[in-house]
Amino acid sequence: MKTRAITAFFFTIVMLGSIFLGSYTFTAFYLILSILSLFEFYKLIKNSGIRPHRNIGLVAGGLIFLMAAGLHYLKYDVKYLLLCIPLIFSVFISELYKKNKIPFANISYTFVGFVYVTIPFCFFHALGFLKDWNNYNFHFPLAFLLMLWANDTGAYLFGVKYGKRKLFERHSPKKSWEGFFGGMFTSVLVAIGLSYLFTENKVIVWAGMAVLIASFGTLGDLVESMLKRSLDTKDSGGLLPGHGGLLDRFDGLLLAAPVVYAYLYLILY
Repeated sequence: MKTRAITAFFFTIVMLGSIFLGSYTFTAFYLILSILSLFEFYKLIKNSGIRPHRNIGLVAGGLIFLMAAGLHYLKYDVKYLLLCIPLIFSVFISELYKKNKIPFANISYTFVGFVYVTIPFCFFHALGFLKDWNNYNFHFPLAFLLMLWANDTGAYLFGVKYGKRKLFERHSPKKSWEGFFGGMFTSVLVAIGLSYLFTENKVIVWAGMAVLIASFGTLGDLVESMLKRSLDTKDSGGLLPGHGGLLDRFDGLLLAAPVVYAYLYLILY
């Protein structure tokens, strides 16, 4: 627990610093996180005997993130995102030169990495530019993380104290419905508090964001548990002492970020 607490403390400071220190720091930090998380995903999948195209995938994943982020800095036409396509589809050509009995499994899991890891990080990064396409604003990314952490903390505390009814025992035996609603309650409380600090949106908008984060953040946790159980693995990695890997820490973000971005975009525009 001591190791876990120390890691959480310093990693939280780094994450908050990346948000407060401006757009370039924010972009660089989450570019690195997205690439490291994608590397972790491919390494995890490799343990099952499948051989995703890691090097091509990492380069393509980094390029996808950079080009999505570049839209806010360089203001180029969206059509230039099509330049990613030759690199992404070079996976098929590369597989031709491999002697493997399950070539399309290798190809498929390479693409799953983009969908499961890279694109969600792109959506989270885009939250920083949601209010103004060309100017960075830290309110939504900060609110997202605070609500996500509040949900995790509330779910744990309420689950330990009141948890009786299993939420999804097959994939996560410790999770309970009491913990789920406790986490959502805590997240909504944080949203209400944030509505007094960030007054550009009504409290109902922040509360809706909290409900989505609690719901899809929990589902993201279950999906990652399903992935690890299918591979007979306890942790996705060992980068964060006491916490496991990056996928273990960002499992909630991976499913929640695209949904929250879509919700806010539809509500605000």
